[in-house]
Amino acid sequence: MNAPVHFDPVTDAYSLPLNKIDVSNPKLYQDDVWYPYFERLRREDPVNWCEEGMHGSYWSVTKYKDIMKVDSDHKTYSSEAMIGGITVRDIPMDFRRRSFISSDPPDHDQQRKVVQPIVAPLNLQNFAGTIRERAGRILDSLPRGETFDWVDKVSIELTVQMLATLFDFPFEERRKLIYWSDVATVDITSGTEIDSEEKRLAVLKEAIEVFTALFYERQKQPPRPDLISMLAHGEATHDLATRPMDFLGNLTLLIVGGNDTTRNSISGGLWALSKHPEEFRKLRENPGLIPSLVPEIIRWQSPIVHMRRTAVADAELGGKQIRKGDKVVMWYISGNRDEEAIENPNEFIIDRARPRQHLSFGFGIHRCVGNRLAELQLTILWEEILKRFPVIEVMDEPTRIYSNFIHGIRHLPVRIPA
Repeated sequence: MNAPVHFDPVTDAYSLPLNKIDVSNPKLYQDDVWYPYFERLRREDPVNWCEEGMHGSYWSVTKYKDIMKVDSDHKTYSSEAMIGGITVRDIPMDFRRRSFISSDPPDHDQQRKVVQPIVAPLNLQNFAGTIRERAGRILDSLPRGETFDWVDKVSIELTVQMLATLFDFPFEERRKLIYWSDVATVDITSGTEIDSEEKRLAVLKEAIEVFTALFYERQKQPPRPDLISMLAHGEATHDLATRPMDFLGNLTLLIVGGNDTTRNSISGGLWALSKHPEEFRKLRENPGLIPSLVPEIIRWQSPIVHMRRTAVADAELGGKQIRKGDKVVMWYISGNRDEEAIENPNEFIIDRARPRQHLSFGFGIHRCVGNRLAELQLTILWEEILKRFPVIEVMDEPTRIYSNFIHGIRHLPVRIPA
C-alpha cells in the first residue's frame, strides 16, 4: 500500500486505525515525517500488529525496553536469513544472503569471532593516527566561499578511505565500495535502475568477482590484519568464497556496516548542530564535549531505522501474544525517542548525563561489531573540524534516501565562509 501523494503526516498518524499504521513505508523517512507515527504507537500500542503493510503483516516494537527484550533474546527471535533475516521486507529465497548478522549461534558466533580482532582496542589505537591525518587532509581540501555537498566531500570520503583500509582494498578504486554499498541497500521500489533483486545481484556479482580474487590471493599469503585476510584464514570462513551468496552476504554486511552508520552520522551530526545553534555554540566554546556529542549524534540520527526478527517460538511481549513464525520488527529510530527511557529524547543535547543510552548499535549478540570504530571516526573528525572552522553554513534541507532500513542523507549543501 503506497502512501497518498498529499497528506498531513500528523493528522494521518492520529486518524488511522492502529492496525493500519504502516511504519515500513520508506516515504516516511525520505520526507522526514516518521515522528508522529511512532509517538502514537509508543503511547497507545507499543507492540503493534500491522495487518496489511507494504511488506505484509508484522509486529512493530517501538519502546526501548521491548526492543531490548527482543534484541537480547536470540533463542526466541531469530535473525536467520533462510526464515526471514533482518529486514521487514521479505527477500525471495533465491536472493537471500546469509551473514553473521543474519544467522543464529553457533554460525553467528564462529563467523563474528573471525572479524572481531580488526576492531580490538589496540587496532583502534593504530587506526587513530591514520584517521586524523586523512580527516585533516579532507577538511583542508574543502572549497571556501562556495556551496558544496558535505555528504560527498566529507561523509563519504572519510568513511570510504577507512573502508578501503579495513579491506586492504585498492585505494584508487575505493568508490566502488560505496557504489556496492548503495546497491546492496537500495529499496527496489525507490525508482532507481535497481528495481528488482535480479538487477541488484547482477551489479553485486562484480563485487563477488573482485573480492573472490582478493580472497584467494590473501589465502596464499601469510595472515594479515585486514578483513579479507581474516576471512580467508579464519577457521569458520576459510571456504566462504566457495559459497558465493554467503560470501556476498558477509561482504555487504561489512561494507554497509563499515560505511552507512558512520557516513550518515557525519552528515546527520552537522545537520543536527545547524538546527540547534545553541548546541553548536556550546560545542565551539567547549570542544571537551565531543565525547558526549558523538553518541548523541548517533542516537539522534539513528542510522539504522529497524531490525527484523522472526519468532521461532510462541512468546509474550508487551502484553501481546507473539506466535511462532510472526515477523517482529524493532524500530530503533522509535526506541531512541522513548520518553520512558531517555530524558527529553526529542531534544538534541550534546552534554547529556548518559549519552550512550541509545539503541543505534543494537543489543545482545548482534550488537554492532564496529561501534567503537564509528565513534572514533566521528570523534576525530569533530576535533579536526573545530580546529579549522568556526562556522559551517548549511544552505538547504538535506536530501534523504528512500529507505525504511538506512536512515540516510544523500546530499547536504553547505558553505564554509572564505
